[in-house]
Amino acid sequence: MARQIPVLRMPQTARAISALILREVAATHGQSIGGYAWAILEPVAGIALLSLIFSMAFAAPPLGQNFALFYATGFLPFMMYLDLSQKVSVAIRYNKPLLIYPGVTFLDALIARWALAALTHALVAAIVFGGLFAIYDTGVRVEARYIAGAFVLTACLGLGVGALNCALLSLFPTWERIWAVANRPLFIISSIFFLPSSLPEPYQSLVAWNPLVHVIAMMRRGFYGLYRPDFLSVGYVLAVSGGCMFVGVALLRRHYRRVLNA
Repeated sequence: MARQIPVLRMPQTARAISALILREVAATHGQSIGGYAWAILEPVAGIALLSLIFSMAFAAPPLGQNFALFYATGFLPFMMYLDLSQKVSVAIRYNKPLLIYPGVTFLDALIARWALAALTHALVAAIVFGGLFAIYDTGVRVEARYIAGAFVLTACLGLGVGALNCALLSLFPTWERIWAVANRPLFIISSIFFLPSSLPEPYQSLVAWNPLVHVIAMMRRGFYGLYRPDFLSVGYVLAVSGGCMFVGVALLRRHYRRVLNA
């Protein structure tokens, strides 16, 4: 098997990524538009149901007057990160038959799965937030730059962690179980239901090590103008994302033949 040099080559890379995205849509969502539409509507319905349930359980959110909006500003980035990192982590396993061709590299496979998942979650977020503003008088003033920044940070974090896990899963199969166990408390400690400032020390400082806490804080900054989280660090999230991406790609390049034969 010829060794691949995973270097981005335009426009060949663009053609390869486009073809992989179309293959992903056809294989995962079927040949019809309805299949992809269901992939968008299913999480929208799930978020709507959970928002309704939790809004009944909690009298008032920590920010604003609408619990559904508060919950969505935390849950949407969290689910986007989880889905992106999971899809990228199995990109080589999913596209392994195509990676024997010299025109397709593992970077093409990673970026294709990441791009499609990111687009899907952007559409889900647009539908959810649009629906909330149509149904409720939320009384919030949207600052699009913070919302867009939160989505960019989430996408970077999902790509970086996914690339690192892609290498680790390929080289150490038991890592999949270890990572699944380590991720279980993430839903609780990512500040989906609370504000980090409501925690006493040292727990407030401890949860700030979770990059998702920073992403969710930026998202909420875009909806709640008076919310100014002093712990928010864009540089920290980018450093974690970039570090994971660098290590993951370096491992994949070094052990590429072993990864393909796994």
